[in-house]
Amino acid sequence: MTSSNSNSAEHVSARKVFGLALPALGVLAAMPLYLLLDTAVVGRLGAEQLAALGAAAAVQSVVTTQLTFLSYGTTARSSRLFGSGKKDEAVAEGVQATYVALIVGFALACVMWFFGGQIALWMTGNPETAELTAAWLHVAALAIPITLVEMAGNGWLRGIQDTKKPLYFTLAGLIPGAIAVPIFVHFWGLVGSAWANVLGMGIIAVLFLLELKKQHTVSWRLRPSVIKRQLVLGRDLIIRSASLQVAFLSAAAVAARFGTSPLAAHQVMLQIWNFLTLVLDSLAIAAQTLIGAALGAKSVDTARSAGQKIIGYSVIFSGGLAAVFALGAAFIPRIFTNDEAVLEAMRIPWWIMIAMIVAGGVLFAIDGVLLGAGDAAFLRTITVGSVIVGFLPGILIAYFLDLGLAGIWCGLAAFIGLRTIAVVFRFYSMRWAVVG
Repeated sequence: MTSSNSNSAEHVSARKVFGLALPALGVLAAMPLYLLLDTAVVGRLGAEQLAALGAAAAVQSVVTTQLTFLSYGTTARSSRLFGSGKKDEAVAEGVQATYVALIVGFALACVMWFFGGQIALWMTGNPETAELTAAWLHVAALAIPITLVEMAGNGWLRGIQDTKKPLYFTLAGLIPGAIAVPIFVHFWGLVGSAWANVLGMGIIAVLFLLELKKQHTVSWRLRPSVIKRQLVLGRDLIIRSASLQVAFLSAAAVAARFGTSPLAAHQVMLQIWNFLTLVLDSLAIAAQTLIGAALGAKSVDTARSAGQKIIGYSVIFSGGLAAVFALGAAFIPRIFTNDEAVLEAMRIPWWIMIAMIVAGGVLFAIDGVLLGAGDAAFLRTITVGSVIVGFLPGILIAYFLDLGLAGIWCGLAAFIGLRTIAVVFRFYSMRWAVVG
């Protein structure tokens, strides 16, 4: 490791961190808010259409979220180049990531066009609902490559420390998409929801491509060697993402075995947890770009200082969020349901979730540091290991001893706790701080 004072630690100010984090939070929150509107509009068509949308959106989400390396991996690589003063090469990473997005996205779209019907029937188990689901998937397949282009665009722009343009582009697409949802659904039914999705995501992708064209000043040729390195990093992030999904899907499956009330309570808490992770992830995104740039500039001191500051901010932030949910334990759950059985099922797990929020403040911040450093192999290993050693034994014990939702959330807490301990040791070991 090399330590340089070319980038002094004092330059990583709170203003810099939150200047990157707050626009990133806007991008992270925009799509869930859009999906809530979409769900509300489609819900007025009837239960069957709503069920079809739920199944279709779940498939679309699984297909796209497995490829988050297009944003996180691209940020890690671009930020290093940007930090070393090679902005042209940092933007060029975005060109190669965009090629990957288009190639992989088109392949996935073809899978949806050819096998959407079978996937829909497997997801729903009902021929009528499957027909509606497949119709939505066939149209929304057009949005897969453009969604991946958007991920790549977020990645390289974050890498050059610009999180404002992704926010502007996202709003420029999702606002027309949101306006179109009720109109398109009125005229075309459930498929109108898919067309509105394509419209909104299409606008966003075009804006990212125009920005790439504006900033990229060197060759546009496909560079297999760069793409290969991106895919190696992507492999580790895909495995990590898949293990996260296994954990949370398994939790939902076990919750369903305990009955309707525990399942409903689990769904409410999971949505709250997902929202909280989005909030904390915004600081992790700031960590990614700042750490990558510091290591690219060969300044371990700056990387260490930036990491410590962001961890501190995240702990304070998560502590505040935990306090809000602790003080609101009597009334926040009632915002989502008045069913006493569901509320009772949430009573003990609620406090487990609060402990997870505090741990998450440390975990997500250091995740961002390690992602910015390109330490994806370590994150992959400890995530998979925490599922095998912590989560799966936890939910199996909960299931066989009939411990209910509290047992499931203890398993999730073990999953978060083990990861937190591992990343803390990794951070202070400084083995991630590889410069250049």
